[in-house]
Amino acid sequence: MDTLRGHVERITFNNPDNGYTVLTLKADPLHSRPKIDGMVVVVGTLPPIATGEDLEFTGTWVENPKYGRQFKAETCVPAAPSSREGLIAYLGGGLVKGIGPKTAEKIVRFLGKDALRTLDHDPDRVFDVPGLKHDLAEKLIMAWRDGQDSRRALIELQGIGISGAMAARIVKYMGTDAPKTVRGNPYTLADDVYGYGFVRADAVARGLGVAADDPNRIRAGLRYTLNQAAFDGHVFLPRGELIRRAGEALAIGSNESLIKQIIAEQVFQEYLMVEGDAQSDEAAIYTPEFYEAETNAAQLLRRLAGSQSPLATKADPALDTGLLRSLEREHDLALTNQQRDAAAAALLHKVTVLTGGPGTGKTTTLKIVIHALDSLEASFALASPTGRAAKRLSEATGCPAMTIHRLLGFFPDTGEFLYDETNPLDVDVLVLDETSMLDLMLFDAVLRALKPEAHLMLVGDVDQLPSVGAGNVLRDVIESGAAQVTRLKTIFRQEAGSMIIANAHRINSGEQPILDNNGSDFYFFGAEDPEQTGELIVDIVINRLPKRFGIDPLRDVQVIAPMYRGPSGVDALNAMLQGALNPARGAPETKVSGRVLRVGDKVMQTKNNYELDVFNGDIGYLDEIDREYGVSVEFDGNSVLYEFQHVEQLIHAYCISTHRSQGSEYPVVVMPVLTQHYIMLQRNLLYTAVTRARQIVVLVGSRKAVAIAVGNDRVTERFSGLRARLRGRG
Repeated sequence: MDTLRGHVERITFNNPDNGYTVLTLKADPLHSRPKIDGMVVVVGTLPPIATGEDLEFTGTWVENPKYGRQFKAETCVPAAPSSREGLIAYLGGGLVKGIGPKTAEKIVRFLGKDALRTLDHDPDRVFDVPGLKHDLAEKLIMAWRDGQDSRRALIELQGIGISGAMAARIVKYMGTDAPKTVRGNPYTLADDVYGYGFVRADAVARGLGVAADDPNRIRAGLRYTLNQAAFDGHVFLPRGELIRRAGEALAIGSNESLIKQIIAEQVFQEYLMVEGDAQSDEAAIYTPEFYEAETNAAQLLRRLAGSQSPLATKADPALDTGLLRSLEREHDLALTNQQRDAAAAALLHKVTVLTGGPGTGKTTTLKIVIHALDSLEASFALASPTGRAAKRLSEATGCPAMTIHRLLGFFPDTGEFLYDETNPLDVDVLVLDETSMLDLMLFDAVLRALKPEAHLMLVGDVDQLPSVGAGNVLRDVIESGAAQVTRLKTIFRQEAGSMIIANAHRINSGEQPILDNNGSDFYFFGAEDPEQTGELIVDIVINRLPKRFGIDPLRDVQVIAPMYRGPSGVDALNAMLQGALNPARGAPETKVSGRVLRVGDKVMQTKNNYELDVFNGDIGYLDEIDREYGVSVEFDGNSVLYEFQHVEQLIHAYCISTHRSQGSEYPVVVMPVLTQHYIMLQRNLLYTAVTRARQIVVLVGSRKAVAIAVGNDRVTERFSGLRARLRGRG
């Protein structure tokens, strides 16, 4: 292993999520082995680094075919400045507030050529520096000592197999005693260090010789199992299921008695929460976070539904005198009796749900509700779970709409909201659209932010896929009886000859869609082999659709796939479509987490980023790459500049998953449907994908696979207690 020490001249690239860094170092030949002088490019997963730091690396020299010779770092620790100038820069560069370059020069001049040794072994001499205030001298000694302790902690953590970047994060969260803490219980890493996780902590623990049945390992494994279940949509796990899954995750499935013992201990200490008989395999086991969210959401919604409504008092006589029909004439709207009843319910009842499939008039109903609220001088807010859905809501109603997170004043750094039970939203009615996407934690935050006298209107298609996050909020609220529910059934757009609407409702009703290609907006191409299916999809997108309909294959077509893996999965189709629509022709490109991002690429934002004003689900086009700074992406005509620290939030969007398409609409949707996708072939998944299209749907695959999807109406069970709690339990 080689050693390299030097002064950081420039940070070329840094990904804060995984610590991968590219920097230019001015090497110190006296402390580098083998001896090297001049500028060196260093790459690796490193701790947070600033320009001007002195660092020492261990690693190996590599030859990059594109960028030449580089030093690939394995470990990185702060190095004491190796020169008088470096020491002055270090001491005067913000190490202690109040000590600037001039004061630092005085300190170094007084301590002389042995300044480093003095600071290490006889730091009290700093008190003798002429003109240096006693409190500043004291702070400097403490800061220098802390630096030494941090360096030792970083070295020790890296010595037990933790990367430099993660070691720095651990010291930040846990302090300089982190090595001692980690050796005592490595699983504290999963609990105390954001982003570390059980799997990493377990690898460290096994490297330290921790036994497979160690109680600390089982405690951490139980929480890990519940967290993994939340990724699948579950709010809790039945005790028996938790025991089984934890046994598999920990590879100690035969030792159920120990797992049961640890569960009982964790429940007693309230590190886990239980609903029901704690000894029964049917008992619901929660993490405290989900238990609090579920119990609180149920209590708040029941309180909201049962409280008095000033709006209803005002609306009742107005409705009796024909308010809605008057507004219909004024705004040239024609509603069915069912739509009028739904609008009236939103004004008279505290909690309402408006659901229905495509073309059934949800938007028209919502418009009349908004006109009625304006007429009654009632305040309201419109919001959706994603930015894309909020934009659609705003366009459809002509009123401002925003993401729920933005409405509630989300603080990304703390995970808290500006608006809550102590500072509620000042609105009479809150309308939430696309609520099939609403998960339990966000629903709880919404309810905390509502005044008891406010109305809540949930709008969404309950037959679409449920939320990505844990819970099944819209279905639970509907089936609990806690809300006044209207399910619109009249299909208005079918008369215009839309096979998209007709087939969507056939699919949702369990009938096979009409795949005879006689319509003008719904097409089926037969294919059985996954690789041939992928090639056919590329041909349809690149050649057939543009030739037949004159559409833009990049901006008008959205390919949606049921699965990520396989020759016709999201990953493979993205690679194929990128190669066809935006091949490597010398255009600038960069590699991020294994993905090649190229100028001209179609990309999707995967997180709400309030700093950049872009949101989960937004689709844009990469228009510039600056190797020193980041990339520029065009979203709906607006250019957004991403520093490299944010670039990982972008993925290719030539093809996306069905879940990622929720809340959005596209001119054209193309979807592979194959028997190889069997595990994902569900009615609500096919229905969700088809209803994303405004103008054209193209299914590519086998009729058998379509039949399997339509026939599979078993909505994957999600363990949630919200419905029962809303009915009066808990």
